[in-house]
Parts: sequence; structure tokens; C-alpha cells
Amino acid sequence: MPLNLRPAGALPARFRRPRVLLVGCGDVGLRVAALLGARVQLIALSSSAQRAPLLRSAGLRVLRGDLDRADSLRRLAGLAQRVLHLAPPAAQGSQDRRTRSLVHTLRRGPRPRRLVYGSTSGVYGDCAGAEVAETRRVQPQSARALRRVDAECTLRRYGRDSGVAVQLLRIPGIYAENRANGTPRARLRQGTPVLQAQDDVYTNHIHADDLARACVLALWRGGAQRVYNVCDNSVLKMGDYYDLAADVYGLPRPPRVSRAAMQDSVDALRQSFMQESRRLLNRRMREELGLRLRYPGVRDGLWPSPEGVLSAAASPSCDPALARATSSSASTQ
Repeated sequence: MPLNLRPAGALPARFRRPRVLLVGCGDVGLRVAALLGARVQLIALSSSAQRAPLLRSAGLRVLRGDLDRADSLRRLAGLAQRVLHLAPPAAQGSQDRRTRSLVHTLRRGPRPRRLVYGSTSGVYGDCAGAEVAETRRVQPQSARALRRVDAECTLRRYGRDSGVAVQLLRIPGIYAENRANGTPRARLRQGTPVLQAQDDVYTNHIHADDLARACVLALWRGGAQRVYNVCDNSVLKMGDYYDLAADVYGLPRPPRVSRAAMQDSVDALRQSFMQESRRLLNRRMREELGLRLRYPGVRDGLWPSPEGVLSAAASPSCDPALARATSSSASTQ
């Protein structure tokens, strides 16, 4: 609309679009940005000057700040109506001081309508292969999972105290052909062993594109103070996942070894993954967020895909659920 024909008091379109703040804009954050595009004003918090050109080229306004320096976060207060928090905790301690600093800053300004946090399914701990719904009590068994539980508790309190609709996405292993280290191809080529069948554990997965779509839907849909397992429909043990990937890539299947022998073959982090077994249930994700998985099983997502962050087929205009969720964004903010 020409400026002289705009109704009295109306703001330019760029000021009417809702503002979405991305805290932690790595691979998944960039996929979210590609999905949202010009529908919203995208703001990325970044502590890296070197990364700023990449973020700007993806259509994001870059705000310099460091979650490890609370004084650098002051401009975040009241900045956005919706916040997507994908930043991991620091690598030490049992608390997530980064999330605590973010929440402390958000409390100082007008509250956002929604805050979505990318947590981990590791908060459930070892479930001995049982099916796991979001109602299951958390039982973190590593310092890494303890920090995630601390972040979840901090955000739950913030949501209850302030009236912000907080949603926790519990995420398992993320994979994608066009993601750095996003497939087991390199480990298969190295001949890295996996556990023998009697020692093996159930593992869970989500394709990076489906995770990005879940993040977008959660920014507009779902209940307040709600937890969602974000995973595909696969029911696979870890060794079977590697066997399947090897068959897809035409590589030899990995050798199978006992748990005792595995201690000398992999690092401590990977060993911790092999000590936890669970089968995530995703009914809430499908029914409440309305996410229809583009890659319902890992076989669907392991096939090589065109280069690029996100395929055109996954754009909002081609995704009815995303289009419906964000279509009224200007009016609802």
C-alpha cells in the first residue's frame, strides 16, 4: 500500500510482523529461519562475529550477545513475542546458568507470548527399553542430562510465574544428509563396532527438517507448560540403525562386540549413550502440534538429498500445517 493511502495509525508491514528470537542458531535454527522466511522478523542472538554474515544471509537480524555474559543480554528484554531457545548448556556443572541468565533478562521486559526450548530425551535416563511418554518422571544419569533438567525447571518456573506459554521439546539423535556429522556414514567407514544384540539398546531419532518443523509449530501451537517428545516412528536398537544405514550406503555392516569389549573402542560420551535404552512415544507431537512427519522412519531420511539447508518441498507454502499455524501471525503476534 502506498504510504499516502495507508489507513491512519497503521504501521508498515515490517513493523506488524511478529518478532521471533532465536537463541542458539546452528543447523536447526537455520532450518527454522528458512521455514519462517518473511512471515516474521527473525532475530538471532550470536556471540560470534564470524558467524554474523551467514546469519544475515539467511534473513536474520543479528544481535550480539553471549549467554555466558549476562550483561550482554540486556537488549533481549521485551524484544520478541516468541522465543526459540536452542542453545546448549555449558559443558560443566549441574546447572544451566545460560538458561538462567536468559530467563533473568526476559523477566525485565514485556513478556513473550511463547517460549520453546529444545531439550534432550536424555533427561529420562535409562528406561530399560520401555516405552516413554512425556508423563514419565525424569531420571538424569549424566551431568549433561542434569544440566538439561535444570534448564527445564528454570523455564517451567518462568512460565508459571509470568504466564508465558513454555513448551519443552525433548529431542533424541538428530540426523540429516545435509547436516555436519548428520549420518553414521563416517563411523561405518571407520569400522566402529556396535553392541551385540543381547547388550544392545533402543535409540531414537528425528530428521533435522522434521525437528525444525516441530519448532515452528510449537511457536504457535500446543498447550502452555507442555512437554513434547519430538521423534520419528522408528523402533530400532542402535546396532540395527547402523546396519540399516550400512545397507542404504552400500557399506559393510559394523562388527558386533560385547559391552565389555566396547569400553576400549569408543569414547566416554558414546559409551554413555549405550547405557540408556528407551522407546519414545510421539502421540502428543502428532496430535497436539499437528506435525505430520516428512521422514517417519530413518530409512526415509538417510537417502542422499540435494544440497542446501532445506528443500523447497519443506517450505511453509507447501506445508499445510505450517501455513495454518503461522497464517494469522500478524494479527496474533
